[in-house]
Amino acid sequence: MNDVDVALRSAPKLSVLNPVGYPPKITKKSPAPRLESIDGKTIYLVDCRFDDSIELLKQVQEWFGEHMPSVTTKLISLSSYYGHDDPETWATIKANGDAAILGVGHCSTCAPAVATHAITIESKYSVPTVAIHTDKFDKVVRSVTRMGGMPGAPTVFVPQPVMGKTAEELRQYVDGKDPITGRPVMQEIVEALTQGIGDAVAGPAERSTPRLVAPDTEDNLHQLFLDNNWTDKLPIVLPTEARVAAMLAQTSRRPDEVVGHMQPTANRGLWEYTVEKVAVSAVMAGAKPEYFPVILAIAAAEVSARGSTSSSGCAMVVVNGPIRDQIGMNYGIGAMGPYNHANATIGRAFGLLSQNAQGGSVPGETFMGSLGNNYAYNSITFAENEARSPWEPLHVQKGFKAEESTVSVFFGCRSTTFCLGLRETYWREHVRDMLLGTDSITAPTLLLDPITARQFVTRGGFDTKAKLIRWLYETAQMPAGRYWDLQLVQNYVYPKATFGQEPQATKLKAAPDELIPIFQEQDINVVVVGGEANGYWQIMGANHRKTVSVDAWR
Repeated sequence: MNDVDVALRSAPKLSVLNPVGYPPKITKKSPAPRLESIDGKTIYLVDCRFDDSIELLKQVQEWFGEHMPSVTTKLISLSSYYGHDDPETWATIKANGDAAILGVGHCSTCAPAVATHAITIESKYSVPTVAIHTDKFDKVVRSVTRMGGMPGAPTVFVPQPVMGKTAEELRQYVDGKDPITGRPVMQEIVEALTQGIGDAVAGPAERSTPRLVAPDTEDNLHQLFLDNNWTDKLPIVLPTEARVAAMLAQTSRRPDEVVGHMQPTANRGLWEYTVEKVAVSAVMAGAKPEYFPVILAIAAAEVSARGSTSSSGCAMVVVNGPIRDQIGMNYGIGAMGPYNHANATIGRAFGLLSQNAQGGSVPGETFMGSLGNNYAYNSITFAENEARSPWEPLHVQKGFKAEESTVSVFFGCRSTTFCLGLRETYWREHVRDMLLGTDSITAPTLLLDPITARQFVTRGGFDTKAKLIRWLYETAQMPAGRYWDLQLVQNYVYPKATFGQEPQATKLKAAPDELIPIFQEQDINVVVVGGEANGYWQIMGANHRKTVSVDAWR
């Protein structure tokens, strides 16, 4: 044994806390009885209304017409956005059909939704059902069906992508083989409706996450945290009991008090986390104990900074009130950069908490952001420069008093437009162009250096934030034809409009060349940040999710 081995064997062992949240209880669900045969039966093909799903289902319908003409197929679409339950449609299928084929799950949110709808039809309406997904979402779908209480839910996969493919290409998918199993797609679909699939196995009924990790050396524990995907792959501070206790001393809340619930995507199951679990992530991020009430308030918003959306979104946190100066946050020069300990570690703690409290964030499994998002390293966490703003701060806009301390959590941060000041002649047109560059389903949040904020007052006469927001709403318009042709609008807005949800339904009535608002006025936000080194500013596509009191968590 060499000297290195001796040193490693004699290294002291540490006891550290486990950062993983508590999984939800899983309720066992039973599948519907299978059909003896589909000959002479009526099968509903249910389009989830996402990225050309219906085009693939048309090819499935043609296949039945050619190969099993005795089967009656009815092609229908969900009555709204794919993320909503659709009991009227399920009841129609139950009353008039014998089986259902749902599809296509081919994004990080629609695949879980399609899987969940299939489980609902099976377990609540006793209709044999099979869901079609693309192969990229194999692990995601398996996780959702397991957490949904039916791990054996029938699932068939086709290649990715579906969007933009020709009818001939989609027919090749249907005539081809499942890329996961290597078996013919249509054979799997028919067998899924006619053969037994086994009983569902119940998942964990009680909390199954141990409080402590098995004691080990410092080096081994760091490796364990890396191997278990408990880190953001940057070095962490090990959460020893003493370090976690120092965090907990900064709040009056009990360590075992539940702070909230979180999941990487809808339908996977809400994981639970306590004050102590939040403290573990705060230690791992390198945060100081005095930051802890801010981190708790962020955790109480129940917004995941590791959302699984394939559009690669991330979170943003704006801190307001006296706490900013009490813990030394930056709202001046470099506020949104890496230069302040509080800004950096609070945001990082949010990310670490999110990935561990929700049961994981692993690319290809529980995270499906196709591009990823570098903002996610610290969730764009900063304080507002309230003293240099010509308007009321963000938290006052959200209904809090100026003397209260709050955190405001946003999500999106995929689109950013950038500019320097406001020119005297064409500034309105320049701002309009920036607004049109913000993605159509994520509201604009203006991040203004104080110099530019004052220019909006002097050039535009916006002496109140409400006036500026109204002008932004009225300026952000495009021809209705162009608006409805945007893929994101087709996926997320058009389904709601077709079934009467306002104001989307009214927009749908507009002529193709009529200008219509892109955003809703109440969703637009303005934050003043920066140190007046110059009048640079940007518009971030970021939806406000919640503003939470920090004082309530002291």
